[in-house]
Amino acid sequence: MGRRRRARAAFKQANVAACDMATACSSNNQNGRSQLHVTVASAKLKRRKNWFGAAIYVELSADGELKKSAKSHSSSNPKWDEHLTMNVTPHTKLDFKIWSHHTLKSDALLGKATLDISQALESHNRKLENVKEVLKLTLENKNGTVQTGDLTVFLDGMTVDEESLPNGTASATKVQQNGDAIHVNGDETSSRARIRQQPNSISTEPLPAGWEQRKDPHGRTYYVDHNTRTTTWERPQPLPPGWERRVDDRGRVYYVDHNTRTTTWQRPTMESVRNFEQWQSQRNQLQGAMQQFNQRYLYSASMLSAENDPLGPLPPGWERRVDANDRVYFVNHNTKTTQWEDPRTQGAKGPQIAYERSFRWKLAHFRYLCQSNALPSHVKITVSRQTLFEDSFQQIMALKPYDLRRRLYVIFRGEEGLDYGGLAREWFFLLSHEVLNPMYCLFEYAGKSNYCLQINPASTINPDHLSYFCFIGRFIAMALFHGKFIDTGFSLPFYKRMLNKKLTIKDLESIDPEFYNSLIWIRDNNIEECGLEMYFAVDMEILGKVTSHELKQGGSNILVTEENKEEYIGLMAEWRFSRGVEDQTRAFLDGFNEVVPLQWLQYFDEKELEVMLCGMQEVDLTDWQRNTVYRHYTRNSKQIIWFWQFVKEMDNEVRLRLMQFVTGTCRLPLGGFAELLGSNGPQKFCIEKVGKETWLPRSHTCFNRLDLPPYKSYEQLKEKLLFAIEETEGFGQE
Repeated sequence: MGRRRRARAAFKQANVAACDMATACSSNNQNGRSQLHVTVASAKLKRRKNWFGAAIYVELSADGELKKSAKSHSSSNPKWDEHLTMNVTPHTKLDFKIWSHHTLKSDALLGKATLDISQALESHNRKLENVKEVLKLTLENKNGTVQTGDLTVFLDGMTVDEESLPNGTASATKVQQNGDAIHVNGDETSSRARIRQQPNSISTEPLPAGWEQRKDPHGRTYYVDHNTRTTTWERPQPLPPGWERRVDDRGRVYYVDHNTRTTTWQRPTMESVRNFEQWQSQRNQLQGAMQQFNQRYLYSASMLSAENDPLGPLPPGWERRVDANDRVYFVNHNTKTTQWEDPRTQGAKGPQIAYERSFRWKLAHFRYLCQSNALPSHVKITVSRQTLFEDSFQQIMALKPYDLRRRLYVIFRGEEGLDYGGLAREWFFLLSHEVLNPMYCLFEYAGKSNYCLQINPASTINPDHLSYFCFIGRFIAMALFHGKFIDTGFSLPFYKRMLNKKLTIKDLESIDPEFYNSLIWIRDNNIEECGLEMYFAVDMEILGKVTSHELKQGGSNILVTEENKEEYIGLMAEWRFSRGVEDQTRAFLDGFNEVVPLQWLQYFDEKELEVMLCGMQEVDLTDWQRNTVYRHYTRNSKQIIWFWQFVKEMDNEVRLRLMQFVTGTCRLPLGGFAELLGSNGPQKFCIEKVGKETWLPRSHTCFNRLDLPPYKSYEQLKEKLLFAIEETEGFGQE
């Protein structure tokens, strides 16, 4: 069992960067404790192997408190310069451990060291003011204890009185760099030493009721919540000010925020409260986003010409018109009457229509389906801006799904007036932003720099989450049916799931670059020569609870080899797309299908579906060119001149598809191309010279980069680009 646990190919989901809660709290100095500011600066490591994708981080523990640094991607000379705040006494021992984090393998211990604060105080005249300490890192193996490198740290913010430390070195604590400290005549009563209070000093709170601290086989501290029978790496913190824990009639725990008079199922932390405040701040600054939102468009009914009409010409004496709300109606000049129903389909189930590739044709066909299935009269939705999400949820779920095909009539309480479409448009905008509320725990951003939405596996914390996903499915279907847009779209893999299209490993790049790169490394390298021991099993952590999943029956005992690694890669990619969100996705699709049958979308691809749901926006070519960078090309290279000639000649639809191909989305930030984000933060649109003229262009969505081969003519460049944009998928898109 121990071998399997060590060797299992565990894509670890544990949060390795526990929140530094100490900086968010303040209280009086109690129990002889004070804040010590520890700066983890850098390390020099002696390493025999440089594992792919390795990231080095430091784990610092003292008196039951655990902190972790960010990851450094330098394998031999990692640098962090990270400030960690610990609550200590003069006799606290600081335990440092250096870990190597791998996406495909359990974290490996590279070295450890222990620093005794009492000895450091004696060495520096009882004052720790920006004191530099270089610690020897050691590791135990079958040959004994070996030195693995040095760790440099700085200590600051602690001063003690002379009588606070024991006299003489015999009573002091001796430091052993390779393990626990040995106490020589250590007097534990000296913990009552008087400490001069430092600014922002806090006390170490005891664990909440029902919690227990334990250590795993690697010596890492974790915490057990016996109330919910779950575990977590993070030390549980007391509830933020103004919060209260309650239990409902069914025995379910929930939390009350008396500050805002709201409730949530998720246990609040200082970090989650900060996230909510940040989201609320964004919510209060939506005016600028709303202005850009109002500029989005799609081909309106009046823009769709007769040549794109899938039903052909109207009967003699009939005319097609569009009202102020962009709804199509028909005038019969023979009888001087009007009607909503198309006379070409009246009394019939609809003609057989030949398939065409044109997006305009697909859109016209979809709108025909919506208009021919629309119901008369209207449905009224009355909401408050303060409780928009809950009001909308209650009313939409109380209606029959077919009623949602009637004309929408939205009323904001206290703002009664006629809705000629503007209020409904604003309702879709605001509600699509509301689903991001962290307190609902329903959706999350696809990545740190990818602001598309994906389902949050932790939504199970909310016992009613499946009802909410069904509601959101109905809401998204309503947006498509009524020709409205939402503010924040989903990730392209999510749209592919809606269309029941097969997901490929390439789809991972935009939502989890680290995972994607790890699988690519496995594909391109001989894992047996590297000695990478993996099995067809994976671990996943949700809200601190770690569960194991076999990728195939008996996978925990099936070793990954060169012969079967393609199967392993496919199963891992499939698992990554669906991990912990199968039920939520099904509820969403069920709600969607109740309003708009998913079959109506069969002609669209995922990029067209995103455009339908989020709308188009005019692309500023000057802004695009001004914020594009080049590698191995210059702005005067003939291929670059041809590229911009191609962009200028294409219509806005093709430009947006080119944007989707390179950046993964058709939506631009408020600041335009200058504010594009990549996996490493701000990342401008980039064109790089790569490959041969026979190659297709490739895209790297996590870097907003287009690999453009050195084509010999403009016609060749245009042909290859159009083919790549329209047809490629999976690795052909690389």
